[in-house]
Amino acid sequence: MSIPTNQGELNFQQISARIKDVGGLPVSRVLPTKERRLIGAWCFLDHAGPTVFKGDSEGMRVAPHPHTGLQTFTWMIEGEVLHRDSLGCEQVIRPGQVNLMTAGKGISHSEDTYGESHKLHAVQLWIALPETVKDIPPRFDHYPTLPEWSVGSAKFHLLVGEYETYKAPTLSFSSLIGLDITTRSDEEIVLLLRPEFEYGIFVIEGNAVIETQHSQTNQLIYLGQNLSKITINLSSGSHLLLLGGEPLHESILMWWNFIGRTKIEIATAIKEWNQGSTRFGKVINDDRIPTPSPLMP
Repeated sequence: MSIPTNQGELNFQQISARIKDVGGLPVSRVLPTKERRLIGAWCFLDHAGPTVFKGDSEGMRVAPHPHTGLQTFTWMIEGEVLHRDSLGCEQVIRPGQVNLMTAGKGISHSEDTYGESHKLHAVQLWIALPETVKDIPPRFDHYPTLPEWSVGSAKFHLLVGEYETYKAPTLSFSSLIGLDITTRSDEEIVLLLRPEFEYGIFVIEGNAVIETQHSQTNQLIYLGQNLSKITINLSSGSHLLLLGGEPLHESILMWWNFIGRTKIEIATAIKEWNQGSTRFGKVINDDRIPTPSPLMP
């Protein structure tokens, strides 16, 4: 949809979520799709919930699985999730916190709902590591506090990167931004953007009018580049996620939980995971997920 504005013609791309099953929980996925593979180095977005687990449900159970060449980025909105990984890290993530796992050359982890809460609401994203660091040693980082501020009834959380005078502590290997926005009442906000970045806005809940483009829950609006600001009108109780970054300008291959640059890299990771290679380590007291079939696309 092309919209004339004082910034020139904006070419917005609207992407609606597909429903996937993750650990027994239906999630809404908007990245990657055939319409859009990347926004900066952001290469994956799953929206889980909001879900209330009924009766004797065990909640979400994601058994140990591998990753290469990326960072997993979990933003918790409601509920609690226990992360375990092959480095021996165990970390409960709670609302308002970020878990960041840098897979590098290879890691495995599990994710399970935790605690007394029967609710789960989270966004999980992946960030493609640039070629120069894609094979670095794996690591895990937890961020219990992040920059936050309010303008009118709108509340902002800076998850990664910089915005105006705010800077998040979150580890990043490329120029990125992740900004969470909620409103208590109808609100018009103006977001300042960097022309060299490309941007997308994901509607977690509610309704938004971005310039004149209407969007609703579980829709992603790709904004493109060369923007210095954007005006958004939000209905009461709405919740958005602004994602942006410098275009990666690298050709990546993604299959299952692996990111590589060649089919040989992906095939090697598949083989080593299925054979129990020490490359991916072991998550204590959990059974691993085998790679799906067929082995290669």
